[in-house]
Amino acid sequence: MSNINSNPADAVRRLECGDCTLVVLNGGTMHVRSQRGINDLLDILYTQPEILRGAFVADKVVGKGAAALMILGGVERVYAAVLSRPAAQLFSASGVDIEYGNLVDNIINRAGTGICPVEALCEPCDTAEECKNLILEWTAKNE
Repeated sequence: MSNINSNPADAVRRLECGDCTLVVLNGGTMHVRSQRGINDLLDILYTQPEILRGAFVADKVVGKGAAALMILGGVERVYAAVLSRPAAQLFSASGVDIEYGNLVDNIINRAGTGICPVEALCEPCDTAEECKNLILEWTAKNE
């Protein structure tokens, strides 16, 4: 966490350094995380939700599940190095401003063999809340 007169461009530059996967900027404070997948977002949403409310988030890879968690956390703006079309649609429907490096049809799993399991899980969902419920069930089974 740092308090150096941060702005969204600083958060994106921090993300691009490569030693983190998620940067949350809120109230001039930059929160940096490095877990893979949606783990950091789940942790923040349930232990420090105030960090997300009104925040700017820079994330390496944002699929529909991550988008849902950001929306539920009250994030206002997002930069994604890689953004899936389903995530972009969910953000758009929720009024979240988005910027991205690459827009892709779907997020691919770590093995590169198919769609990310969370992206696939959230595919039929119409709302962030529906996504969250499926994600919580899925994470409970996979812990």
